[in-house]
Amino acid sequence: MRLALCQMNPTVGAIAANAERIRQGLREADEAGAELVLFGELALTGYPPEDLLLREHFLADARAALSDLAAENHSAVAVVGFPERSEDVYNAAAVLAGGEVHAIYRKVHLPNYGVFDEQRYFQAGPAGAVIDIGEQRIGLTVCEDIWEPGPPASEEALAGATLIINISASPYHEGKGSEREHMFARRAREDLACVAFCALVGGQDELVFDGRSCVIDHTGETIARAAQFQEEMLICDVNLEEAAAARLRDSGQGPAARRPERGVEIFPALPAPVPAAHGGAPPARRMCEPLVPAEAEVYAALTLGLRDYVHKNGFQQVLLGLSGGIDSALVACLAADALGGERVNAVIMPSPYSSAATQDDARVLAAALGARTHELGIEAVMGAYSETLRAEFAGREADLTEENLQARIRGNLLMALSNKFGWLVLATGNKSEMSVGYTTLYGDLAGGFAVIKDVPKTLVYRLCAWRNSPSGSAPIPSSIIERAPSAELRPDQRDEDSLPPYELLDRILFGYIELDQGRDQLIAQGLGAEEVDRTIRLVDLAEYKRRQAPPGIKVTPRAFGRDRRMPITNRYRG
Repeated sequence: MRLALCQMNPTVGAIAANAERIRQGLREADEAGAELVLFGELALTGYPPEDLLLREHFLADARAALSDLAAENHSAVAVVGFPERSEDVYNAAAVLAGGEVHAIYRKVHLPNYGVFDEQRYFQAGPAGAVIDIGEQRIGLTVCEDIWEPGPPASEEALAGATLIINISASPYHEGKGSEREHMFARRAREDLACVAFCALVGGQDELVFDGRSCVIDHTGETIARAAQFQEEMLICDVNLEEAAAARLRDSGQGPAARRPERGVEIFPALPAPVPAAHGGAPPARRMCEPLVPAEAEVYAALTLGLRDYVHKNGFQQVLLGLSGGIDSALVACLAADALGGERVNAVIMPSPYSSAATQDDARVLAAALGARTHELGIEAVMGAYSETLRAEFAGREADLTEENLQARIRGNLLMALSNKFGWLVLATGNKSEMSVGYTTLYGDLAGGFAVIKDVPKTLVYRLCAWRNSPSGSAPIPSSIIERAPSAELRPDQRDEDSLPPYELLDRILFGYIELDQGRDQLIAQGLGAEEVDRTIRLVDLAEYKRRQAPPGIKVTPRAFGRDRRMPITNRYRG
């Protein structure tokens, strides 16, 4: 059977535009002689639609667009993800054939962890389902249905399906693509069935979908793989007779050797399609290699997430405060790579504590990226603030208040430029700083999008080093990477004056945030009790700041926001 997997980048709510992209995919599948073409989970509406799913007219518009697609002439049988409004709302896969919506499969397993809230919006489907297309029996699943071992995929295999298709919207984190593909290989071997996984790709607010659609044979071998982080139509011929023959040879102990069980719906059969290009030569095997090293993959995810956030929300240009530090350097590179340097505005805002070296580094970096530079000194504004507050602060020594004022002055200037010219402000704080509250409300937290919000400080350094590697253009001055990190808000300031070294800090944060480990577990790993106690206290106290931070791109298994929902008012200190 010739498959076409349309790895598309939908926009949430853009039903007409998404339908047109599906229409284009149907044409491409027909031109390739495909018999079955797959589109991703909720491809028609984009994923996740969130509370749009509570609007009846949204669901009605999606169904009308689906009906229009079904009525159009196309040779291949199509499977399209959409939200079905029936007696309830379902996360569904529609089978389009013969000018109509031939059948609808309803997702069985609704994830309700991490970033997922599917049980808020959807009712679970009753069971697996299979459909005969010519002589081939195909099992239908949606995303989580195949992540869970056993039903519905195993029951579909027991019912005779030699191909399990899975349409998906699987959010990215570092290494997710490999985890997913290994899991599909296990399912294929367990069920003695081929697996075809069709993913979405693109950025949607804090989420990135990485694509990497694939086809895996019954032995667990990947026989086709699409690119990461870009749209693609993956064409693949799959030999389902080999899977059927393997079942006949099976000893009888495997699950696929047993008789079909009850609970699998059998949809009305379809005749084998007669593709427009029937009889053509088999397509060249497409096996796109995954991005390596890990820094290349994460960098690509951040670039795509930023590009789509800017484009899908209608911005033409972005701006950021470029300090000469490592974090703003990374954000500037990501912005230039995502959008082109001509659409990036770098604002240099020196204070009396800004060193000449960091200012020079910022100018060199901006020039290397082709960004426009704006220089706004803040010393006079600092003086005006000090004069205005002189009477109120009389008799009190300078402290963190004056440091935060500098950050807030800079935030105000960035927002003024944003308001005047319609540019999107990119906040430059990283995950380590966000974790411990090493950020200033209405200062460096100001902005519309926090690009590296989920990137730990140690990974920031690795990404900058990778961007400067021999394969790149090395835009970042080496002094930025080598300089000890500092906010430069007071004389001779260093981050490690008030924080553990970042290598140690990130180890503690990984255990406490990503793994939910408590104090005793962290100390048992050899981490110092004093550093552990201080870090935990800072993380807990900073929850109110994180609630007010801009959205940012998820690249770790547990990002702040929907992945980790902690109360602000919280006395638990376990």
